[in-house]
Amino acid sequence: MTAVNLIVWILGPVLGLMTFLFIFRIILTWYPQVDLNRLPFNLIAWPTEPFLIPLRKLVQPIGGVDITPIIWVGIFSLLREILLGQQGLITMMSRVS
Repeated sequence: MTAVNLIVWILGPVLGLMTFLFIFRIILTWYPQVDLNRLPFNLIAWPTEPFLIPLRKLVQPIGGVDITPIIWVGIFSLLREILLGQQGLITMMSRVS
């Protein structure tokens, strides 16, 4: 297994999992009574909160709605496509080697 294939093997699931967690985080915003410090919700909040905190300082809520999880879904989806998509950078490198 080459280094590029190893990167694809690790990076694909990580980017997919983070996108999935942020989608769940968006769904959890519909239920403000949910305590993000209790299981199973802290399994979603713990890995996503470090990404949300700095972005919340830059992006204010729109109409009282926190849109930062939506922005992160877009960022992770874009990264996955640019790096691992059909014409992605790492995908093209794996075909060359």
